Amino acid sequence: MIALESLNVFLDSLEEGIIFLDKSRRVVAINKAAQQMIGGRREDVLNELCPSIFSDTDCARACANNARCNLAPKKGMDRVVEDITLKQADGPPLFVRKWATILPAVANSQAYYAIILRNVSHEVQLEQGIKERLQMGSLVGHSPVMQELYDKILRLAASDATVLVTGESGTGKELVARALHDNSNRAGGPYVPLHCAALPEHLLESELFGHARGAFTGADSARPGRFEAAHGGTLLLDEIGEISPNIQVKLLRVLQEREVVRLGENHARKVDVRVIAATHRDIAAMVKRGEFREDLFYRLCILPLHVPPLRERKEDIALLSGRLLKNLCERYRRENVQLSHESLLMLEAYDWPGNIRQLSNVLEYALVHTDKQTILPHHLPAEVRSAPLSDQPVISSFAQEPAAKQHSYRNVNSPDDELAAINRALVEAGGNKAEAARRLGMSRTTLWKRLKSDGADLG
Repeated sequence: MIALESLNVFLDSLEEGIIFLDKSRRVVAINKAAQQMIGGRREDVLNELCPSIFSDTDCARACANNARCNLAPKKGMDRVVEDITLKQADGPPLFVRKWATILPAVANSQAYYAIILRNVSHEVQLEQGIKERLQMGSLVGHSPVMQELYDKILRLAASDATVLVTGESGTGKELVARALHDNSNRAGGPYVPLHCAALPEHLLESELFGHARGAFTGADSARPGRFEAAHGGTLLLDEIGEISPNIQVKLLRVLQEREVVRLGENHARKVDVRVIAATHRDIAAMVKRGEFREDLFYRLCILPLHVPPLRERKEDIALLSGRLLKNLCERYRRENVQLSHESLLMLEAYDWPGNIRQLSNVLEYALVHTDKQTILPHHLPAEVRSAPLSDQPVISSFAQEPAAKQHSYRNVNSPDDELAAINRALVEAGGNKAEAARRLGMSRTTLWKRLKSDGADLG
Protein backbone atom coordinates (compact mmCIF):
# COMPACT_ATOMS: atom_id res chain seq x y z
CA MET A 1 0.00 0.00 0.00
CA ILE A 2 1.43 3.37 -1.04
CA ALA A 3 1.49 5.97 1.74
CA LEU A 4 -0.75 8.99 1.14
CA GLU A 5 2.19 11.39 1.52
CA SER A 6 4.20 9.52 -1.13
CA LEU A 7 1.19 9.52 -3.46
CA ASN A 8 0.82 13.29 -3.11
CA VAL A 9 4.52 13.82 -3.88
CA PHE A 10 4.13 11.66 -6.97
CA LEU A 11 1.00 13.49 -8.16
CA ASP A 12 2.66 16.89 -7.65
CA SER A 13 5.60 15.80 -9.80
CA LEU A 14 3.39 15.17 -12.86
CA GLU A 15 3.20 17.63 -15.76
CA GLU A 16 -0.48 16.77 -16.24
CA GLY A 17 -2.98 18.32 -13.88
CA ILE A 18 -5.08 15.89 -11.83
CA ILE A 19 -8.33 16.84 -10.09
CA PHE A 20 -10.19 14.28 -7.97
CA LEU A 21 -13.95 14.68 -7.63
CA ASP A 22 -16.48 12.92 -5.44
CA LYS A 23 -19.66 11.43 -6.90
CA SER A 24 -21.43 14.81 -6.68
CA ARG A 25 -18.51 16.30 -8.71
CA ARG A 26 -17.00 18.37 -5.90
CA VAL A 27 -13.21 18.71 -5.74
CA VAL A 28 -11.69 16.53 -3.02
CA ALA A 29 -8.02 16.77 -4.11
CA ILE A 30 -5.91 18.55 -6.71
CA ASN A 31 -2.26 18.30 -7.70
CA LYS A 32 0.18 21.17 -8.20
CA ALA A 33 0.02 21.25 -12.03
CA ALA A 34 -3.79 21.49 -12.04
CA GLN A 35 -3.68 24.22 -9.42
CA GLN A 36 -1.25 26.25 -11.56
CA MET A 37 -3.42 25.82 -14.66
CA ILE A 38 -6.60 26.89 -12.88
CA GLY A 39 -4.95 29.61 -10.81
CA GLY A 40 -5.62 30.56 -7.20
CA ARG A 41 -4.90 28.67 -4.00
CA ARG A 42 -5.51 24.97 -3.47
CA GLU A 43 -7.83 25.57 -0.52
CA ASP A 44 -10.00 27.87 -2.67
CA VAL A 45 -10.60 25.06 -5.17
CA LEU A 46 -11.37 22.28 -2.68
CA ASN A 47 -15.10 21.53 -2.31
CA GLU A 48 -15.90 23.59 -5.44
CA LEU A 49 -18.19 22.00 -8.02
CA CYS A 50 -16.27 21.08 -11.16
CA PRO A 51 -18.69 22.91 -13.55
CA SER A 52 -18.08 26.19 -11.69
CA ILE A 53 -14.30 25.84 -12.16
CA PHE A 54 -14.60 25.28 -15.91
CA SER A 55 -17.58 27.54 -16.55
CA ASP A 56 -18.54 28.47 -20.13
CA THR A 57 -17.24 25.18 -21.56
CA ASP A 58 -19.30 22.48 -23.26
CA CYS A 59 -18.37 19.83 -20.70
CA ALA A 60 -19.33 22.11 -17.77
CA ARG A 61 -22.76 22.77 -19.29
CA ALA A 62 -23.29 19.05 -19.98
CA CYS A 63 -22.08 18.19 -16.47
CA ALA A 64 -24.55 20.64 -14.92
CA ASN A 65 -27.44 19.38 -17.06
CA ASN A 66 -26.78 15.63 -16.63
CA ALA A 67 -25.67 15.63 -12.98
CA ARG A 68 -22.63 13.52 -13.89
CA CYS A 69 -19.20 14.07 -15.40
CA ASN A 70 -19.90 14.08 -19.11
CA LEU A 71 -16.23 13.40 -19.98
CA ALA A 72 -16.10 10.15 -18.00
CA PRO A 73 -16.57 7.40 -20.61
CA LYS A 74 -19.28 4.83 -20.13
CA LYS A 75 -18.31 1.18 -20.09
CA GLY A 76 -16.92 0.03 -23.43
CA MET A 77 -16.61 3.56 -24.81
CA ASP A 78 -13.45 5.38 -25.91
CA ARG A 79 -12.01 8.31 -23.98
CA VAL A 80 -13.92 11.60 -24.41
CA VAL A 81 -11.63 14.61 -24.87
CA GLU A 82 -12.40 18.33 -24.84
CA ASP A 83 -10.01 21.17 -25.64
CA ILE A 84 -10.64 24.29 -23.55
CA THR A 85 -9.02 27.69 -23.06
CA LEU A 86 -8.19 28.90 -19.56
CA LYS A 87 -7.67 32.62 -18.98
CA GLN A 88 -4.51 33.57 -17.11
CA ALA A 89 -4.39 36.61 -14.82
CA ASP A 90 -0.84 37.55 -15.79
CA GLY A 91 -0.16 35.88 -19.12
CA PRO A 92 -1.54 34.63 -22.43
CA PRO A 93 -4.48 32.17 -22.50
CA LEU A 94 -3.68 28.55 -21.68
CA PHE A 95 -4.85 25.86 -24.09
CA VAL A 96 -5.73 22.70 -22.17
CA ARG A 97 -6.82 19.21 -23.27
CA LYS A 98 -9.18 17.67 -20.73
CA TRP A 99 -10.52 14.16 -20.18
CA ALA A 100 -11.79 12.07 -17.26
CA THR A 101 -12.03 8.58 -15.87
CA ILE A 102 -14.10 6.83 -13.20
CA LEU A 103 -11.88 5.50 -10.43
CA PRO A 104 -12.17 1.97 -9.05
CA ALA A 105 -13.93 1.81 -5.69
CA VAL A 106 -11.53 1.97 -2.73
CA ALA A 107 -12.54 1.79 0.93
CA ASN A 108 -12.73 5.18 2.70
CA SER A 109 -11.97 7.07 -0.53
CA GLN A 110 -14.15 10.03 -1.50
CA ALA A 111 -12.67 10.22 -4.99
CA TYR A 112 -15.01 8.95 -7.71
CA TYR A 113 -13.81 10.81 -10.81
CA ALA A 114 -10.31 11.84 -11.90
CA ILE A 115 -10.09 14.83 -14.28
CA ILE A 116 -6.84 14.98 -16.26
CA LEU A 117 -5.60 18.29 -17.72
CA ARG A 118 -2.78 18.54 -20.25
CA ASN A 119 -1.23 21.85 -21.31
CA VAL A 120 -1.26 21.78 -25.14
CA SER A 121 -0.41 25.47 -25.69
CA HIS A 122 2.84 24.49 -27.41
CA GLU A 123 0.99 22.22 -29.85
CA VAL A 124 -1.60 24.91 -30.59
CA GLN A 125 1.16 27.45 -31.31
CA LEU A 126 2.85 24.99 -33.65
CA GLU A 127 -0.42 24.26 -35.38
CA GLN A 128 -1.10 27.97 -35.78
CA GLY A 129 2.36 28.41 -37.28
CA ILE A 130 1.62 25.66 -39.80
CA LYS A 131 -1.72 27.23 -40.71
CA GLU A 132 -0.09 30.61 -41.21
CA ARG A 133 2.42 29.04 -43.54
CA LEU A 134 -0.27 27.20 -45.50
CA GLN A 135 -2.64 30.11 -45.93
CA MET A 136 -3.28 33.80 -45.43
CA GLY A 137 -6.93 34.64 -45.04
CA SER A 138 -8.66 32.76 -47.86
CA LEU A 139 -5.43 32.41 -49.87
CA VAL A 140 -4.10 28.86 -49.80
CA GLY A 141 -0.64 27.61 -50.80
CA HIS A 142 2.72 26.50 -49.43
CA SER A 143 4.81 26.88 -52.61
CA PRO A 144 7.76 29.29 -52.69
CA VAL A 145 5.88 31.76 -54.91
CA MET A 146 3.00 31.83 -52.43
CA GLN A 147 5.34 32.33 -49.47
CA GLU A 148 6.81 35.29 -51.36
CA LEU A 149 3.31 36.61 -52.05
CA TYR A 150 2.40 36.36 -48.35
CA ASP A 151 5.52 38.34 -47.44
CA LYS A 152 4.67 41.05 -49.99
CA ILE A 153 1.08 41.30 -48.76
CA LEU A 154 2.26 41.88 -45.19
CA ARG A 155 4.79 44.47 -46.36
CA LEU A 156 2.29 46.36 -48.55
CA ALA A 157 -0.46 46.12 -45.92
CA ALA A 158 1.62 48.37 -43.65
CA SER A 159 1.30 51.21 -46.19
CA ASP A 160 -1.71 53.33 -47.20
CA ALA A 161 -0.48 53.75 -50.77
CA THR A 162 -2.58 52.54 -53.71
CA VAL A 163 -1.91 48.95 -54.82
CA LEU A 164 -2.37 47.57 -58.33
CA VAL A 165 -2.99 43.81 -58.15
CA THR A 166 -2.37 42.06 -61.46
CA GLY A 167 -2.77 38.46 -62.53
CA GLU A 168 -4.71 36.17 -64.83
CA SER A 169 -8.44 35.59 -64.36
CA GLY A 170 -9.18 33.08 -61.64
CA THR A 171 -5.95 33.52 -59.65
CA GLY A 172 -7.64 35.07 -56.62
CA LYS A 173 -6.84 38.78 -56.98
CA GLU A 174 -9.89 39.70 -54.91
CA LEU A 175 -8.64 37.39 -52.12
CA VAL A 176 -5.30 39.21 -52.21
CA ALA A 177 -7.10 42.54 -51.87
CA ARG A 178 -9.05 41.25 -48.90
CA ALA A 179 -5.83 39.97 -47.27
CA LEU A 180 -4.24 43.41 -47.77
CA HIS A 181 -7.18 45.03 -45.98
CA ASP A 182 -7.37 42.47 -43.16
CA ASN A 183 -3.67 42.84 -42.37
CA SER A 184 -3.64 46.65 -42.49
CA ASN A 185 -4.36 49.25 -39.84
CA ARG A 186 -7.68 49.78 -41.66
CA ALA A 187 -8.88 46.26 -40.86
CA GLY A 188 -11.46 47.67 -38.43
CA GLY A 189 -12.92 49.88 -41.16
CA PRO A 190 -15.16 48.95 -44.09
CA TYR A 191 -14.01 46.82 -47.00
CA VAL A 192 -15.98 47.81 -50.12
CA PRO A 193 -15.50 45.91 -53.41
CA LEU A 194 -16.78 47.13 -56.78
CA HIS A 195 -16.58 45.16 -60.03
CA CYS A 196 -16.03 47.91 -62.59
CA ALA A 197 -16.81 45.72 -65.61
CA ALA A 198 -20.25 44.75 -64.32
CA LEU A 199 -21.85 48.21 -64.75
CA PRO A 200 -22.41 50.55 -67.71
CA GLU A 201 -20.63 53.90 -67.55
CA HIS A 202 -23.50 56.04 -66.18
CA LEU A 203 -24.25 53.56 -63.40
CA LEU A 204 -20.58 53.05 -62.58
CA GLU A 205 -20.11 56.81 -62.13
CA SER A 206 -23.01 56.93 -59.69
CA GLU A 207 -21.77 53.84 -57.84
CA LEU A 208 -18.29 55.32 -57.44
CA PHE A 209 -19.07 58.92 -56.56
CA GLY A 210 -22.72 58.93 -55.45
CA HIS A 211 -25.52 61.23 -56.64
CA ALA A 212 -27.83 63.95 -55.41
CA ARG A 213 -31.59 63.70 -55.48
CA GLY A 214 -32.86 64.41 -58.99
CA ALA A 215 -29.42 64.07 -60.56
CA PHE A 216 -30.95 61.79 -63.21
CA THR A 217 -34.20 60.00 -63.95
CA GLY A 218 -34.97 57.64 -61.11
CA ALA A 219 -32.72 59.37 -58.57
CA ASP A 220 -35.53 59.85 -56.03
CA SER A 221 -33.13 60.36 -53.12
CA ALA A 222 -29.51 61.28 -52.50
CA ARG A 223 -27.11 58.36 -52.30
CA PRO A 224 -23.44 58.14 -51.27
CA GLY A 225 -21.04 56.31 -53.59
CA ARG A 226 -18.55 53.53 -52.87
CA PHE A 227 -15.78 56.01 -52.03
CA GLU A 228 -17.86 57.48 -49.22
CA ALA A 229 -19.00 54.01 -48.11
CA ALA A 230 -15.34 52.96 -47.80
CA HIS A 231 -14.36 56.02 -45.69
CA GLY A 232 -11.82 54.88 -43.08
CA GLY A 233 -11.33 51.57 -44.86
CA THR A 234 -10.45 50.04 -48.23
CA LEU A 235 -12.06 50.27 -51.67
CA LEU A 236 -11.36 47.50 -54.21
CA LEU A 237 -11.79 48.56 -57.84
CA ASP A 238 -11.87 45.17 -59.55
CA GLU A 239 -11.23 44.99 -63.32
CA ILE A 240 -10.01 48.58 -63.39
CA GLY A 241 -8.83 48.09 -66.98
CA GLU A 242 -12.46 48.12 -68.20
CA ILE A 243 -13.38 51.69 -67.17
CA SER A 244 -14.08 54.34 -69.83
CA PRO A 245 -11.87 57.41 -70.50
CA ASN A 246 -14.50 59.64 -68.83
CA ILE A 247 -14.44 57.60 -65.61
CA GLN A 248 -10.62 57.52 -65.78
CA VAL A 249 -10.49 61.34 -65.66
CA LYS A 250 -12.84 61.56 -62.66
CA LEU A 251 -11.09 58.72 -60.83
CA LEU A 252 -7.73 60.44 -61.29
CA ARG A 253 -9.09 63.60 -59.66
CA VAL A 254 -10.37 61.64 -56.65
CA LEU A 255 -7.00 59.92 -56.18
CA GLN A 256 -5.20 63.27 -56.42
CA GLU A 257 -7.51 65.37 -54.22
CA ARG A 258 -8.91 62.65 -51.93
CA GLU A 259 -12.38 64.09 -52.32
CA VAL A 260 -15.49 63.20 -54.34
CA VAL A 261 -18.26 65.24 -55.92
CA ARG A 262 -21.61 63.49 -56.18
CA LEU A 263 -23.48 63.63 -59.48
CA GLY A 264 -25.81 66.65 -59.42
CA GLU A 265 -23.78 68.48 -56.76
CA ASN A 266 -21.01 71.07 -56.99
CA HIS A 267 -19.30 70.73 -53.61
CA ALA A 268 -16.61 68.21 -52.71
CA ARG A 269 -16.64 65.74 -49.83
CA LYS A 270 -13.37 64.58 -48.26
CA VAL A 271 -12.77 60.83 -48.17
CA ASP A 272 -10.16 58.78 -46.34
CA VAL A 273 -9.86 55.62 -48.43
CA ARG A 274 -7.09 53.18 -49.29
CA VAL A 275 -7.62 52.15 -52.93
CA ILE A 276 -6.71 48.73 -54.29
CA ALA A 277 -7.16 48.22 -58.03
CA ALA A 278 -7.14 44.81 -59.70
CA THR A 279 -6.99 43.74 -63.32
CA HIS A 280 -6.17 40.76 -65.55
CA ARG A 281 -5.20 43.13 -68.37
CA ASP A 282 -1.75 44.56 -69.21
CA ILE A 283 -2.37 48.20 -68.25
CA ALA A 284 1.12 49.28 -69.33
CA ALA A 285 0.41 47.97 -72.85
CA MET A 286 -2.98 49.72 -72.81
CA VAL A 287 -1.20 53.00 -71.98
CA LYS A 288 1.06 52.56 -75.01
CA ARG A 289 -1.99 51.95 -77.21
CA GLY A 290 -3.71 55.05 -75.83
CA GLU A 291 -6.47 53.02 -74.17
CA PHE A 292 -5.62 54.01 -70.58
CA ARG A 293 -4.41 57.30 -69.13
CA GLU A 294 -0.73 57.22 -68.27
CA ASP A 295 -1.12 59.59 -65.29
CA LEU A 296 -3.89 57.39 -63.83
CA PHE A 297 -1.76 54.27 -64.36
CA TYR A 298 1.07 55.77 -62.29
CA ARG A 299 -1.41 56.82 -59.61
CA LEU A 300 -2.74 53.28 -59.37
CA CYS A 301 0.56 51.46 -59.66
CA ILE A 302 2.39 52.98 -56.70
CA LEU A 303 2.68 49.50 -55.20
CA PRO A 304 2.39 46.77 -57.84
CA LEU A 305 1.56 43.22 -56.73
CA HIS A 306 1.39 40.25 -59.10
CA VAL A 307 -0.56 37.08 -58.30
CA PRO A 308 1.07 33.97 -59.83
CA PRO A 309 -0.98 31.66 -62.07
CA LEU A 310 -1.69 28.12 -60.90
CA ARG A 311 0.68 26.58 -63.47
CA GLU A 312 3.58 28.33 -61.67
CA ARG A 313 2.68 26.78 -58.30
CA LYS A 314 1.60 23.23 -59.04
CA GLU A 315 2.96 22.19 -55.64
CA ASP A 316 -0.21 23.79 -54.24
CA ILE A 317 -2.68 21.74 -56.28
CA ALA A 318 -2.96 18.92 -53.73
CA LEU A 319 -3.61 21.35 -50.89
CA LEU A 320 -5.99 23.52 -52.95
CA SER A 321 -7.90 20.49 -54.18
CA GLY A 322 -8.37 19.24 -50.63
CA ARG A 323 -9.75 22.60 -49.46
CA LEU A 324 -11.99 23.02 -52.52
CA LEU A 325 -13.31 19.45 -52.29
CA LYS A 326 -14.13 19.92 -48.62
CA ASN A 327 -16.20 23.02 -49.44
CA LEU A 328 -17.91 21.27 -52.34
CA CYS A 329 -18.74 18.24 -50.19
CA GLU A 330 -20.38 20.53 -47.64
CA ARG A 331 -22.41 22.22 -50.36
CA TYR A 332 -23.50 18.92 -51.92
CA ARG A 333 -23.88 17.21 -48.52
CA ARG A 334 -21.38 14.54 -49.44
CA GLU A 335 -19.03 12.88 -46.97
CA ASN A 336 -15.25 12.96 -47.30
CA VAL A 337 -14.79 12.49 -51.07
CA GLN A 338 -11.08 12.18 -51.96
CA LEU A 339 -8.98 12.27 -55.13
CA SER A 340 -7.23 9.09 -56.16
CA HIS A 341 -3.47 9.31 -56.58
CA GLU A 342 -3.82 8.99 -60.38
CA SER A 343 -6.44 11.76 -60.48
CA LEU A 344 -4.19 14.07 -58.51
CA LEU A 345 -1.32 13.42 -60.92
CA MET A 346 -3.60 14.43 -63.80
CA LEU A 347 -4.56 17.64 -62.03
CA GLU A 348 -0.87 18.41 -61.46
CA ALA A 349 -0.03 17.74 -65.10
CA TYR A 350 -2.68 20.11 -66.49
CA ASP A 351 -1.74 23.77 -67.18
CA TRP A 352 -4.95 25.42 -65.84
CA PRO A 353 -5.56 28.39 -68.17
CA GLY A 354 -8.55 29.26 -65.96
CA ASN A 355 -6.47 28.92 -62.78
CA ILE A 356 -8.11 28.20 -59.40
CA ARG A 357 -11.59 29.05 -60.65
CA GLN A 358 -11.21 26.37 -63.32
CA LEU A 359 -9.82 23.88 -60.77
CA SER A 360 -12.90 24.43 -58.61
CA ASN A 361 -15.17 23.87 -61.62
CA VAL A 362 -13.32 20.66 -62.56
CA LEU A 363 -13.63 19.29 -59.03
CA GLU A 364 -17.33 20.12 -58.96
CA TYR A 365 -17.76 18.33 -62.31
CA ALA A 366 -15.97 15.27 -60.93
CA LEU A 367 -17.98 15.29 -57.71
CA VAL A 368 -21.24 15.32 -59.66
CA HIS A 369 -20.03 12.43 -61.85
CA THR A 370 -19.17 10.05 -59.02
CA ASP A 371 -21.34 8.53 -56.32
CA LYS A 372 -18.30 6.92 -54.65
CA GLN A 373 -15.90 8.23 -52.00
CA THR A 374 -13.00 8.50 -54.46
CA ILE A 375 -12.67 10.60 -57.62
CA LEU A 376 -11.05 8.43 -60.30
CA PRO A 377 -9.49 9.64 -63.57
CA HIS A 378 -12.58 8.84 -65.65
CA HIS A 379 -14.61 11.23 -63.48
CA LEU A 380 -12.47 14.18 -64.63
CA PRO A 381 -13.27 16.25 -67.78
CA ALA A 382 -11.67 15.09 -71.03
CA GLU A 383 -9.34 18.12 -71.33
CA VAL A 384 -7.76 17.33 -67.96
CA ARG A 385 -7.39 13.61 -68.73
CA SER A 386 -5.64 14.42 -72.02
CA ALA A 387 -2.79 16.36 -70.38
CA PRO A 388 0.52 14.44 -70.75
CA LEU A 389 1.71 13.01 -67.43
CA SER A 390 5.29 13.59 -66.30
CA ASP A 391 7.45 10.73 -65.05
CA GLN A 392 7.39 12.09 -61.49
CA PRO A 393 4.56 13.69 -59.55
CA VAL A 394 4.90 17.37 -58.73
CA ILE A 395 4.64 16.60 -55.02
CA SER A 396 4.06 13.43 -53.01
CA SER A 397 0.58 13.67 -51.55
CA PHE A 398 0.25 11.81 -48.27
CA ALA A 399 -3.40 12.75 -48.11
CA GLN A 400 -4.24 11.16 -51.46
CA GLU A 401 -1.85 8.22 -51.91
CA PRO A 402 -3.17 4.69 -51.41
CA ALA A 403 -1.75 2.77 -48.46
CA ALA A 404 0.76 0.84 -50.58
CA LYS A 405 2.41 4.08 -51.71
CA GLN A 406 2.53 5.92 -48.42
CA HIS A 407 5.97 6.94 -47.23
CA SER A 408 7.36 5.79 -43.92
CA TYR A 409 9.66 7.91 -41.78
CA ARG A 410 11.65 4.72 -41.11
CA ASN A 411 12.96 4.80 -44.69
CA VAL A 412 14.82 8.10 -44.32
CA ASN A 413 18.59 8.27 -44.00
CA SER A 414 19.16 11.22 -41.66
CA PRO A 415 17.40 13.43 -39.07
CA ASP A 416 17.15 16.21 -41.68
CA ASP A 417 15.44 13.86 -44.11
CA GLU A 418 13.08 12.73 -41.36
CA LEU A 419 12.14 16.32 -40.48
CA ALA A 420 11.58 17.10 -44.17
CA ALA A 421 9.27 14.08 -44.44
CA ILE A 422 7.35 15.22 -41.34
CA ASN A 423 6.97 18.79 -42.62
CA ARG A 424 5.83 17.50 -46.00
CA ALA A 425 3.29 15.21 -44.36
CA LEU A 426 1.95 18.10 -42.28
CA VAL A 427 1.57 20.22 -45.40
CA GLU A 428 -0.21 17.45 -47.28
CA ALA A 429 -2.49 16.75 -44.31
CA GLY A 430 -3.46 20.43 -44.15
CA GLY A 431 -1.81 20.85 -40.76
CA ASN A 432 -3.68 17.88 -39.23
CA LYS A 433 -1.07 16.29 -36.98
CA ALA A 434 -3.01 13.09 -36.31
CA GLU A 435 -3.46 12.44 -40.04
CA ALA A 436 0.19 13.30 -40.79
CA ALA A 437 1.38 10.91 -38.08
CA ARG A 438 -0.88 8.14 -39.40
CA ARG A 439 0.40 8.58 -42.94
CA LEU A 440 3.99 8.56 -41.74
CA GLY A 441 3.43 5.43 -39.69
CA MET A 442 4.45 7.06 -36.40
CA SER A 443 2.53 7.89 -33.27
CA ARG A 444 1.29 11.42 -32.61
CA THR A 445 3.56 11.60 -29.56
CA THR A 446 6.61 10.66 -31.66
CA LEU A 447 5.67 13.32 -34.19
CA TRP A 448 5.62 16.04 -31.53
CA LYS A 449 8.88 14.84 -30.00
CA ARG A 450 10.58 15.09 -33.41
CA LEU A 451 9.21 18.60 -33.96
CA LYS A 452 10.13 19.70 -30.45
CA SER A 453 13.68 18.38 -30.78
CA ASP A 454 14.09 20.50 -33.91
CA GLY A 455 13.06 23.63 -32.04
CA ALA A 456 9.51 23.61 -33.42
CA ASP A 457 10.35 26.38 -35.86
CA LEU A 458 7.84 25.64 -38.59
CA GLY A 459 6.83 29.16 -39.50
